[in-house]
Amino acid sequence: MESLPTSTVKRAKHAALARPDIGEFGRAELAVLGAPCGDIQTLVAQLLPLLAPALRVAYVDADHAAGDAVSASEASAAAPAKSVPYVAENGLSAELVDKINYRQLNLTRALDKFSQPELLAHESVVLVNGNHFRARQQVVIVDPRKPLDKKLDRLTDVRLILLAEGQTELPAVLLEHLSAAPLPPVLPLADTAKIAAFIKQWYQLAVPVLRGLVLAGGRSERMHTDKGALHYHRHDQRQHTADLLAEFCPDVRVSVRPDQASDLPPGLVALPDTFLNLGPLGGILSAMQADPNAAWLVLACDLPFLTRDTLEYLVTNRQPARMATSFRSPWDEFPEPLVSIWEPRSYGQLLRFLSLGYACPRKALINSDIELLAPPLPGELRNVNTPEERAAATQELEQRP
Repeated sequence: MESLPTSTVKRAKHAALARPDIGEFGRAELAVLGAPCGDIQTLVAQLLPLLAPALRVAYVDADHAAGDAVSASEASAAAPAKSVPYVAENGLSAELVDKINYRQLNLTRALDKFSQPELLAHESVVLVNGNHFRARQQVVIVDPRKPLDKKLDRLTDVRLILLAEGQTELPAVLLEHLSAAPLPPVLPLADTAKIAAFIKQWYQLAVPVLRGLVLAGGRSERMHTDKGALHYHRHDQRQHTADLLAEFCPDVRVSVRPDQASDLPPGLVALPDTFLNLGPLGGILSAMQADPNAAWLVLACDLPFLTRDTLEYLVTNRQPARMATSFRSPWDEFPEPLVSIWEPRSYGQLLRFLSLGYACPRKALINSDIELLAPPLPGELRNVNTPEERAAATQELEQRP
């Protein structure tokens, strides 16, 4: 059984939490540097039609030429100054503007390594102008107008080298700097199709591992007995659901209340709730706290009709670039949170909803960027909550060949 990650940093005063693997701006970020800013902006603009909409792409840059005074003067030309507030003027510290096609947030407070990833949490790939900002991994453009010798400290993990027009050889200073590792692929800067293909492949290679989670920590108040311990098949529902997940996940855990951990059948691995009294949300958050860098395929234990076919469809159509991949409920058309793949970026989103007073994972799905699938066999999403439903389900399953 694959072990969950543990912190390698000893802390005397703080809990040893596993931290999300996030860079300066996101989980998958590439700084592009080595050419004038205008050329980097042009490259990004040419790549976007080849990357979107499969990938949600963010771009990070600096605009030092347009300060607050310039922005204010430009805006005042379109409307009277007294009717339009401006950031950093008249005491305004934030401005949120609905531009119809996009939303614009202007802030006076400085961005930091904590707020930057939060603002871009919904984006799957972040492309960064490396002339101004750093990112964990880099794309280097070889262009004599921007010598690399003074930027070698930024080249910490080069993944791709691009040759500007007229360039056929790599600079000696770059070759020496990269000599400790295999040389990254080299492409012409003009070949945007191959560059886009590289970025897609780079992203796919970093897709988070898929772990399985059986939600079995409920109190089963309507059933009057533990739903996870019921038998509709050869094994009880905790074991049966874990067996289904094991076909798609290298590691499967059973979400339980702390007092249930010792009651699991042999062979099952408990993941006791650390977020208590929150229902299914508590189980999902506890799993993400245990491993915030994995995607979690979450199944409730009260789905006796669910089969491998439906799970295979969900996993095959997984979209790691979204916050989650979920089935549309055949009964109310909303996402079904307890037959879903929750990607790592959903951790912060769920915590945000919790901070706003909501413990409903479905509400988080409804209000997030997710992949919503029509279930191939809608009846398999039927859950069983009462003794009457249990009796009907048992009879129906017994009559099947």
